[in-house]
Amino acid sequence: METKKQTANIAFQKWIAIVGVLLFIGKLIAWKLTNSDAVFSDAMESIVNVISAFLGLYSLYLAAKPRDENHPYGHGKVEFVTSAIEGSLISIAGVLIIYEGTNSLISGKVLSKLDLGIWIIAATAVINYVIGYISIQKGKKDNSIVLIASGKHLQSDTITTLGVVVSLGLVYFTKIVWIDSVVALILGIYIILIGYKIIRKSLSGIMDEADPEMLERLAKFLNENRKPEWIDVHNMKIQQFGSKLHIDAHLTLPWYFELRTAHDEMEEVIKLIAKNTDRSVEFNFHMDDCKPTSCAICQIFECPVRQHVFTKKIEWNGENISQPDKHTLEN
Repeated sequence: METKKQTANIAFQKWIAIVGVLLFIGKLIAWKLTNSDAVFSDAMESIVNVISAFLGLYSLYLAAKPRDENHPYGHGKVEFVTSAIEGSLISIAGVLIIYEGTNSLISGKVLSKLDLGIWIIAATAVINYVIGYISIQKGKKDNSIVLIASGKHLQSDTITTLGVVVSLGLVYFTKIVWIDSVVALILGIYIILIGYKIIRKSLSGIMDEADPEMLERLAKFLNENRKPEWIDVHNMKIQQFGSKLHIDAHLTLPWYFELRTAHDEMEEVIKLIAKNTDRSVEFNFHMDDCKPTSCAICQIFECPVRQHVFTKKIEWNGENISQPDKHTLEN
């Protein structure tokens, strides 16, 4: 079932799609009026904006669907897939822009009505930036990679559009026509780099790449709030499914704890993590019993079954809470 947040994100993405179509039409008009390669490059990126907006809309709709028999973790990872497609489309647009700009440099091109074209393109830049800024802020607030990707795409489009405005102004005042094609080539390279970054981020999510920064944050507040009974935390893994997180971990507790006591301690750790994260989290914690090798790092000094003296406190960090084995003096 869709939450209010998901419904609001879908509605906002619809507006991004509608605005994208209108801006694309405006840039097509400017291109026809001016015959400019730089304006063509901007219009090409707008085609990608429109396609990406509808892909984002679909992914938000799909990600909002509840988990089912075939998707036990839900549908959130579709956001990474659509973002990867968006990045690929951006890169392809960059290649086409470079191709067109190179042809124009070789053959030459006559430009016209640059003054009107400048005003139209400048207006699209302002609209794109405002919508992009709102999308990024909303995406960060709701942890939506789709809205963040859409916003960054729109803002990158704003930068390229401003470059187009500057190039048209230079051509208008200097009458040096080749400036237009050179700017198109530069924008093409820039757009390819933006596409690569989006693809890279999406693939890291699809492949469940480790997030050292988040692991370090988790380790920090677990250290600050740890109890002696929490002998060890290890094998922690984080997965992202759209705006949600899934965290696996092993918690080592005294072997003599009865089941209810052990479960309460585990729940306390889980609630601590949930309280200190900025999004919805699903947990899968495993309780381990302590071993004789745990005594050297165990801080329950009045332990009735201690076999070895306490030697050293293990400070948890992003690296050691993710190691697969229990902590000992050796590891």
